[in-house]
Amino acid sequence: SSCGSGDDNQDFSLSSSDQISYNFHVRPILSDNCFACHGPDANKREAGLRLDDPESAYAALQENPGAHAIVRGDPGKSEVVRRLRTEDESEMMPPPASNLKLTEGEKDIITGWIRQGAEYEPHWAFVAPRKAELPKVRRPEWAQNEIDYFVLDKLERMGLRPNGPAEKMHLLKRLSFDLTGLPPSPELMDAYRRDGSEGAADRVIDRLLESPAFGERMAVLWMDVSRYSDSYGYQDDNIRTQWPYRDWVIHAFNSNMPYDRFVTWQLAGDLLPDATKEQILATAFNRNHKYTEEGGVIEEEYRVEYAVDKTNTFSKAILGMTVECAQCHDHKYDPVSQENYFQLYAFFNNTPEKGYEGDVSISKPAKKPILWIERDDIDGLLGFINHKDTSRIMVSVMEDFKDTTRSTYILDRGLYDQPTREVSAGTPAAILPFDEERYPKNRLGLAEWTFSDENPLAARVFVNLMWQELFGRGLVKSAGDFGMQGDLPTHPELLDWLAVDFRESGWDVKGLIRKMVSSATYQQSAETDKKKLNRDPDNVYLARAPRIRLNAEHIRDMVLASSGLMVKEIGGPSVKPYQPEGLWEASTSGRGELAVYRRDKGEKLYRRGLYTFIKLTSPPPKPIIFDGSNRDVCEVTRNRTNTPLQALAML
Repeated sequence: SSCGSGDDNQDFSLSSSDQISYNFHVRPILSDNCFACHGPDANKREAGLRLDDPESAYAALQENPGAHAIVRGDPGKSEVVRRLRTEDESEMMPPPASNLKLTEGEKDIITGWIRQGAEYEPHWAFVAPRKAELPKVRRPEWAQNEIDYFVLDKLERMGLRPNGPAEKMHLLKRLSFDLTGLPPSPELMDAYRRDGSEGAADRVIDRLLESPAFGERMAVLWMDVSRYSDSYGYQDDNIRTQWPYRDWVIHAFNSNMPYDRFVTWQLAGDLLPDATKEQILATAFNRNHKYTEEGGVIEEEYRVEYAVDKTNTFSKAILGMTVECAQCHDHKYDPVSQENYFQLYAFFNNTPEKGYEGDVSISKPAKKPILWIERDDIDGLLGFINHKDTSRIMVSVMEDFKDTTRSTYILDRGLYDQPTREVSAGTPAAILPFDEERYPKNRLGLAEWTFSDENPLAARVFVNLMWQELFGRGLVKSAGDFGMQGDLPTHPELLDWLAVDFRESGWDVKGLIRKMVSSATYQQSAETDKKKLNRDPDNVYLARAPRIRLNAEHIRDMVLASSGLMVKEIGGPSVKPYQPEGLWEASTSGRGELAVYRRDKGEKLYRRGLYTFIKLTSPPPKPIIFDGSNRDVCEVTRNRTNTPLQALAML
């Protein structure tokens, strides 16, 4: 079924009396089958017809003025219905050559929607979230906080019952791995086992959230988001020193920095009034992409490539939108034009960063603009950086031109040497227009726009990311795509309630996580039965606690912690633990500091997986075997595979 990108979003079959929603029933069908030719992309549009736009859909057809694609309330006069149901292959839609075909149920949904008046709705993710009233449920005694009312309401309507509480020590293990990435210590296990008083679980949650290991656990996710690595990538792939940024991320999560400030500093810390070195260090987020040090490249081509990467990372990680294809043409599914793309790109196009600073023979571990971190900084404001010697550290960071603004042009087919029309910084109006009187037209203005009360995406996207980390999949399964082709939310009212509550809390990250793990939904048993497996095999509606394999880094951490070998040092440069011989040597150009893998010694062999050295052209094999990110690009959801290599690695 195309509806809802699968059956996950269908509670039951629609009957003729059910109200059919454009967003939740109709749009997914049209998006999968029709929008490529009858959607936002003007260059690929057939017959001048847009089925994503009501004005076009209701209008007389260009090629047949006596007919209309959609006649509201009258499927019999609607050309869409006739084309969907005809047996004439010359008129059939979608055309047979497309290899797309609607099911009879999907055709019935389109027909029923037109019969009910064919009411269009704005895309759900582009409407600001609102805090709905808690639903009335038959078993309110099961609920431990607001989350549970929304989950229980859906379960009761499906005829399912949630599980009771998990066994006490099972819950402790779940909490410890989810909040710190480590197994519970024997001391914590003993204390929790003996604590039979009310609120014992809440006290353990608070203790784990205050553990320094919490910041390390959260940093594993954010390193994927920020595409952190210890090398530049491309052929020569030499060393870089971005690791102080990783130390900052750990520090920010441990100090519970509000999420709006956390992202604002990373987007535009250098543009804040009297910016500190800490705020500037945070902007390394934008500079973690690959850099070429190969001779003979065209400098402007790579400068454009770097700005494109920044644009795509911001849109995917912070807005939950995949806009990459709009670099070359109007988006085929979402209301993001090529002009919109380069307006967004313009925010990142005003930096003196160069596309090429020379080949590997003159390589440095950071590219301009550079932040120099001195010993005095580490003894003072930047005390969270773990650097044991007295040498200076250089980090690639952001900076804008001071007295000028670089012109930005729409690039024909996205090609660096094909500028067309000039555009200025802005955002897609379908998401939220950029108010030039309210916000400066720079990255700081973009951050203010992102965290305005009217922005429909920022809070939803991060809430969904946290839900994914704790429950194995987001309320929106496609965590990096809230657009037309993304999955629908399984619990839309819950997602919106949490998003508004998160914003109202002052963007309190630990508070958001505490609310999730304090819920009966999270704390229930993972046991299941045939009825639950039949009705909800993927546990989308959470009638049981999910069973999730540990992240690649945390598998290593679990083994090291359980054996007593783990060195619990926080932060510092990346380390090179054991790995099979010859991997780097087989993929190197033979130039640069990373041509040969030189394994570390002593305590460095037993650091947490977060600190393992990431060489882009030859990422560490064990994390890759367990579905770790290779860090080439921003990644918000890791794959989950089961392979023989994983079993062999655990022997």
